[in-house]
Amino acid sequence: MRTVLITGAGIGIGRATAKAFAQAGDRVIVTDVLDAEGKAVAAEIEAEGGTAEFHALDVTSTDNAAAVVAAVEAAHGAIDILVLNAGIAHKVPLAELTDAKWDHTFEVDLKGMLRLVRPAVPAMVENGGGAVVCLSSIMGVAYGWDEHVAYSAAKSGVVGFVRGLAVELARKGVRVNGIAPGYIRTAQALSEQHSLGPEGLEKAADFIPMGRVGEPEDIADVITFLASPSARYLTGQVLTVDGGLLVGRY
Repeated sequence: MRTVLITGAGIGIGRATAKAFAQAGDRVIVTDVLDAEGKAVAAEIEAEGGTAEFHALDVTSTDNAAAVVAAVEAAHGAIDILVLNAGIAHKVPLAELTDAKWDHTFEVDLKGMLRLVRPAVPAMVENGGGAVVCLSSIMGVAYGWDEHVAYSAAKSGVVGFVRGLAVELARKGVRVNGIAPGYIRTAQALSEQHSLGPEGLEKAADFIPMGRVGEPEDIADVITFLASPSARYLTGQVLTVDGGLLVGRY
């Protein structure tokens, strides 16, 4: 049984990914800053016959991240798969983009990934290898997003993080890949304050070649593929999963 740790697993893509790995027979370590939501996902997996546990995790805390990794390793041995999904996207016009707001986005969306990888990789390598999957965005690989400059920059940083880490860890048996989701029906996208809102999200379907907005499960299934033996010769890549959006805009 593989041990899979997922950040931001209480809602959206993280939740769908936790359920997908559980259905595949893996032990899922559900982590989130959202206590109630994270506990509910773990309980749901257990009720469906899967194996899961919840650990409270704020990815902006180096100590918290190290402690969670240590606790999981003490109980189950090396983590086999890391899914680094925790992220925020706050709408902030340039005039209001203070150093603190910029830094907070990077602390969650980019440095939060380092805080999990750094303590988890040594045991992963000693155990024979593993897989890391990082969540970027179409806003990090192709699009710019006005009033979300910090988010676009952080998600672009994820691409460089994936590439550099993949090369560094390749001979140690650890594969590192990423996913750049398009418009997905998540709490983030449905937020009228920070994103498209329900009406805007439905309108997006008009210019997506596949004719629909993505569901969290559409991303979760690609994540499970990237972490599987089927992707054994794939590393350092960020796959765009967007229903044809980027190639279809002309």
